[in-house]
Formats: sequence, C-alpha cells, structure tokens
Amino acid sequence: MEFKDLEIFQKVAQKGTITEAAKDLSYVQSNITARVRKLEDELDTPLFNRNNRGMTLTPEGKKLLVYCEKILSLTSEMKKVVQSKTEPAGKLEIGSVETVIKLPAILSSYNKKYKNVDLTLITGVTEELQDDVLNHRLDGAFVSEISAHPELISHEVFQEELVLISDNTKTSIEQLLEEPFLCFSEGCGYRARLQSWYKDQQTAPQKVMEFGTLETILGSVTMGLGITFVPKSAVSHLEEKGLIQCHYLPEKYSKIKTVFIRRKDAYLTSTLEKFIETFETGNDAPAYPLSV
Repeated sequence: MEFKDLEIFQKVAQKGTITEAAKDLSYVQSNITARVRKLEDELDTPLFNRNNRGMTLTPEGKKLLVYCEKILSLTSEMKKVVQSKTEPAGKLEIGSVETVIKLPAILSSYNKKYKNVDLTLITGVTEELQDDVLNHRLDGAFVSEISAHPELISHEVFQEELVLISDNTKTSIEQLLEEPFLCFSEGCGYRARLQSWYKDQQTAPQKVMEFGTLETILGSVTMGLGITFVPKSAVSHLEEKGLIQCHYLPEKYSKIKTVFIRRKDAYLTSTLEKFIETFETGNDAPAYPLSV
C-alpha cells in the first residue's frame, strides 16, 4: 500500500466521483480507477458503492477513511518537521468566520512579509471550522469563542460587541421580535447567542432564514427583510450611512471574543508561528468595511 493510493482514495471519498477526483489531482480517470481497484484488492474488500450518480463509501470504506486521514496528516506533519526552516515557506491553510473585519489587514501584512508561503483561506461557521482544525483539514482558524476543547489551543484576537440590526423602520423590541431572523447555518456563534436571548425572552423567531454570506445578510436587512446579530465593527459603516439601525442587548449576549484555534498536538511550524505573530502584534491594523 502506497501513500499515493491513500491520497487518491481520500480524494475520491471527498469528491464522490472519479471524474472530479481526477480533475483535482490532475490524473487521467483510468489511473484513479486502477489505483482504487488496487487498494480494494490489497484489502480484499470493496471500499465504495458505485452507482450512476457517483461513488459512496461502504462501511469498510468509512473505517479506512478515518485511518487514512490520520496517516496522511501525520505524513504531512513529518515533512513539515523535517523541512522546517527559519524562513516560512510552503502551504498554510487557514479558516475564518466571515465577520473578522481585520482579516484583510492580517493577510496582507503576512503575505507581504512571507512571499514563499502559499496561503489558502476557507470561510465557514465556528463549529465547522473547529471540526476542520480537529481533523487536520486546516492549520488553524479564526472563530467565535465557544467552550474550550481539550485538543485545541486558543489565541485571543480581539473582543467584539454584537448588535441586533434592522432597517430604520423598526424601533422597539416588540417590532424586532416579529421580524424574520437572518443568519448563517447552525454552528454559528452569533446565531447561538441570539437564540439564547430569544429563549430568555420566552419566545422564538417568527421565521429563520439561512444565508451563505454576510454580504447577502446585510443587504437583506437594509431592504427590510429581517434582522440579524453581528459584530458592530462589521456594520458601523452602514449605520453611519443611515442604512441600518443598531439595537443593543445586555452584555451576556453581546460580548464575544474572536479567537484563533490550532491543534495542541500539532507541530508548530515557522509558517504558522509567524502567522500567529502577525495578528498578535498587529491588532491596531486598520479594518476594511464590508460592502453591501
């Protein structure tokens, strides 16, 4: 069994088709098919269910994927340890919630200093990003602070104040409670905070509408579609223009920290160490407002 076979198996499992896996790996499809068959022959068990829509893992395939991800992660870490240099270089895969307003400044500062780093940014909600870090799919991520996880280290980035925002026609809490709640998917730290507020008010949103991007949520609020709960730093420019109205909730709901998480047991490469150093020493960097 070769590492390349495991990489191909993992890619097919992620993509669900030979065609997509071949495209990602820049291989011909016949090569991918042959390597998967070879792995199944070596293990003497089918790893995929094959149908017209693609390929799904068998129970044995799901078991192998768990070990496969651990093996490939350890292999990647081994290379980083052996090849570690003073000057950061190589791949760095970072995740972030969409509302880290200072993120462009952090990335720009790091990229200008360390031009040999291939930096990739993935956005998502807090729980998804934490899972990606725990499973070695990301080197680290900016997330909303949630309960401490024993396998993670958290670096505080800054503290935020969350505000409930609406268009300018809603002025009372009673009116806000009647509005649809516009939010990211389950797993978002801000969503969890506002849901806690609703619960303490002994009520619930009249309607919950999920969106994929912050820009769409904010644009929908300005058009009167509903309300949302986001960091004030992300919407202060909209308030200044008179496009939205901010409503303040008690501190137990509104105060929240943004932290950078990484695996406790993962080797701290110079590439990641310098990235952490960049945001820890650059918290006074200017923020870039999001457009609507």
